[in-house]
Amino acid sequence: MSNVVVVGTQWGDEGKGKVVDILASRADLIVRFQGGNNAGHTLVVNGEQTICHLIPSGILHKDKKCLIGNGVVVDPEVLLEEIRILTGKGISITAKRLSLSEKAHLIMPYHKALDLAREAAKGKEKIGTTGRGIGPCYEDKVGRRGIRAIDLLDPKVLEEKIRSNLEEKNFLLSKFFGADILEFQPIYDNYLVMADKISPFISNVSLEIDEAVRKGGKILFEGAQGTHLDIDHGTYPFVTSSNPVSGAVCAGAGVGPDKLHHIMGIVKAYTTRVGAGPFPTELLDETGVYLQEKGAEFGATTGRRRRCGWLDLVMLRDSIRYNGLTSICVTKLDVLTGLDKIRICVAYNLNGKSIDHMPADLKTLAQCEPIFEEFPGWKEEISYAGNMDQLPRKTRDYLERIEEVSDVPLSIVSVGPRREQTIEMMDPFLAPCVLRPAS
Repeated sequence: MSNVVVVGTQWGDEGKGKVVDILASRADLIVRFQGGNNAGHTLVVNGEQTICHLIPSGILHKDKKCLIGNGVVVDPEVLLEEIRILTGKGISITAKRLSLSEKAHLIMPYHKALDLAREAAKGKEKIGTTGRGIGPCYEDKVGRRGIRAIDLLDPKVLEEKIRSNLEEKNFLLSKFFGADILEFQPIYDNYLVMADKISPFISNVSLEIDEAVRKGGKILFEGAQGTHLDIDHGTYPFVTSSNPVSGAVCAGAGVGPDKLHHIMGIVKAYTTRVGAGPFPTELLDETGVYLQEKGAEFGATTGRRRRCGWLDLVMLRDSIRYNGLTSICVTKLDVLTGLDKIRICVAYNLNGKSIDHMPADLKTLAQCEPIFEEFPGWKEEISYAGNMDQLPRKTRDYLERIEEVSDVPLSIVSVGPRREQTIEMMDPFLAPCVLRPAS
């Protein structure tokens, strides 16, 4: 029996939400371990779309417990609004179904104000932040001046921390950025009101996970963003402020590495990116527009148009190394249907030399030219395929080449947005038990 970690292998938006939703039906606990509400997981169940930003997407399964780990930075207003929306859809959100780590850091209004002020000051050099205060909140966390969920339970501590932080933040906002300052009382009063609503959910998440493991429960760990937005291993500085890689589960949920058994990497059948930053396989032609429109490539959180390009196996190989992937899941394969030719980047050409990794220096990366392999496309509808044999031969050739180059087995292939539009070759909770080998 395995505990499973689901991570993105690209720049986020790989379709992790659907995969987590499917796997959650077999798990006892679903745990989010990093990021904030700069992430969005879009789910389609019974024809209805639901977008989760903080609460793990497993919440749609009524008998499952979802946990928000200490590695997540939480905007209380967003969390309460998400609870309200889910409740309005008939989804019960109680302390029996949702826990928030007492050690999770809280996003404050001054974090969002600083985020926006800094991005505006950068002008053309901006990095494409969502402006939701994620980065400044993580800064306060590592600067040892953050406000944690547990502080909501002590009004005096909360008051002292807000006052202390506001003194510094208002100085930066007014003196450095020329922005408006924030008043203490409205912030404090609002957070006291939210504290009453959130306090029932505050818990020791690490203990909850440990108790489930001791009872033989199955844990599903859910990441946000993608490997190449990782603060350490991504295309810095065009990255997020946390670690989306699998190793961050240990710090972000309070578990030991011996509890992580199967690491599943989610790979979109092509590549997308939101915001600024390098993108070697980006398509700036009609094919890029085709992928964007057919794939409905707009950010679930920001609504921004996603840049689109061919699948990049150089970045996938890096992700395999960073995460220690056990299997890969290919999503949105159906979006490629209808193209005459499909390409996969298998290496980069750097000054006449073939390389198989992404350079850390962005100027060097910008000089890299993708080396492509070309495949004939397919016209057949694949969204009704229930197994690999029902896919066209050309589609299977494409998948088999991904598997061959990555040297990691396929476990799941998604051929549409709905739960049932999924082909499973392996159950990660039972791995290495293979249900059906890829054809």
